[in-house]
Order: sequence, then structure tokens, then C-alpha cells
Amino acid sequence: MNKREFLKTTSFAAGALTVPALNSPLRAQGNGPPYEIVMGGYAPSTTGFSAALRQIGAHLESKFGNDVQIRYVYNIMDLGYQGSDIMWLVENGLLTLGYQSSSYMTNRVEELMIADLPFLFSTGEQARSAMDGELGRLLSESLEAKMNYRILGYFENGFRHISNRLRPIHSIDDLEDLHIRVLPSQILFDTFKLLGANPEIMDLSEAIRRIGNDLIDGQENPLANTVTYGIHNHHMHHTITNHAYLSRPIFLHKQTHDSWPQELKEEMQLAITHAVAFQRNLHDQEEEEAAEIITSTGGEIITLTEDQIQPFRDRIESLYDQARVRHSAELLSAAGI
Repeated sequence: MNKREFLKTTSFAAGALTVPALNSPLRAQGNGPPYEIVMGGYAPSTTGFSAALRQIGAHLESKFGNDVQIRYVYNIMDLGYQGSDIMWLVENGLLTLGYQSSSYMTNRVEELMIADLPFLFSTGEQARSAMDGELGRLLSESLEAKMNYRILGYFENGFRHISNRLRPIHSIDDLEDLHIRVLPSQILFDTFKLLGANPEIMDLSEAIRRIGNDLIDGQENPLANTVTYGIHNHHMHHTITNHAYLSRPIFLHKQTHDSWPQELKEEMQLAITHAVAFQRNLHDQEEEEAAEIITSTGGEIITLTEDQIQPFRDRIESLYDQARVRHSAELLSAAGI
């Protein structure tokens, strides 16, 4: 039985959740609530992403009471799915709402490649402002035009750093031939190729397995993700590079969302807007806590200076030349290029 068949015939989350039919409004039968909303992710229930989902649910329940039924699938990887599966689960209406790093969608939405450019943002405030402003608006339009979603906001994945099992990274030379996992993004793959590493694209679930068996040397992620998925137990060397800032679009199954009454649509948007701010604040805390966990378990964290980072910036400049050819003037301007 394949995964899609499994989803249609089994419970999908705690509480014996039955997956609704494809491409139909999530309306409960009989005396049940008229709107069932199934929110999913690919992170443990203890993370800020899962807490943000709960906040969305709590807002809707406080507003509509028994007129909504909220269910959660915090981590689809616990059920044997890959992290990337969250996209088709929502596109086909098996989940109402999900999130995923935008890099996973670049093969279908070319405009998202601009968000993967290395060193695009200097500060978190700059990045958040862009994603909440014109850049986020343009990327949402492209996503909705090319995928079966409504985009209602962007969680923060945050700035990414390098961890590995072999050696401290102080310079580009230390990356030479380092076998490193990257997200399914041509930009991130090309970034590490230009930096001299040996990148390999793979899904998170596969990366976790291979890192745990010492089959790859390194990976790049925010510190919080590195700790969440237990990678710090295998990698002792962590280098703060801030080489990329990624967001996680919050997407809803288009037909389900569009079938809702206006009040439910508006309250969902309000709930997500509040949850984004909540998650971003938690992300800052999680990064600090992750750093403490890494050092307390024997890991080393190296923070590169601006002078040390500059050779990295110089090496990847050709990616910006390509972006100026690939993307519209409007999108380049929104990204500050």
C-alpha cells in the first residue's frame, strides 16, 4: 500500500483522525461541527512551529466554539512520510494547512529562488520586513498561481549555519570537499559548490538518517533545527555563518479555504498573523537555547567575523548575476537587489 492509499484508509493523528475526501470542503457529518480544520507540520510537538499551530487553533476555537473542530498532525515524519510530503498532503486536501521551507518549492515556483540567495539579508529585522512586505506579497502571488494553495503568512526558518563531524570551519578552505546536505534548492546547491564543498540535495528525513550513520559529513540549518532533529549529537563543530535566511510559507488547501464563509477566512488570516509573530519570537529564544544545548553537550560554536565572511560573499557573487537575468525588475527591487 502506498502512502496516499494509507492516508485515505487510516487514522492520521492522535485522536483517531479520519482523513477527509480529496478536493471537498471539510464539513463534518451529522451533529458534528461544520468545519474540520486539520493542521500539519514536520516538527516535534515541542517546537515553536507546533506551538504556533496550536495558537492558530486556539484562536479559532475561542472565536467559533463548537462550530470548528481543530486537529493536529505535528510531525508527519513520525508516520513515515518525508518532510516534503507536506506539500502534496495540503495540495490534495488531505491536510487543510501546512508549512514548509520555501526551498522545497523552487522547482515549481522559480520566483522563490530569489529567497534562497546567500547573504540576501543582513539582519532578521530586514528579512522579516521583506517577507511581510512587497517581497512576501510577490512570492505569495507566484505560489498561488503555480500551486494549489492560499498563502496566509510566513513562519521564520531563520538564518542558516554549518555543522559537521570532521573539523572546525574558520574559512572557505575548511569547506573543501566537505560532503554536506542541502535543501532541494539549486541555489543552495550552487552556493556550496562555489564555496568548494561537496553538496548533496536530500529530504530532511533522509538527512537525519544518514547523519546518524556518519554517511555525510555536514549540514546547514538554524541552530534550533540542528538540535530539534538531534544532529548536535553527531556534529561537534558548528559555525555561525548566517549564509542564508529562509522562510516557511503557511499554505492552505485552496478549494477548502475558498469554500469557507468570509468570517472564517478573516479569522484564519488574523490567527496566522498573530501566530507568525508568536513563532518568530519563540525562534529567537530557541536559537539561544539551542546554542546552550550544543555547548553543554561538548559542541564548539565558532562565530565568523565580517572579515572572515567576506571571502564567502565574494565567491558566490555569480549567483546574483544569474538572479538579475532570471527574475523581473519588480521582484529584484523587492528583494533589495
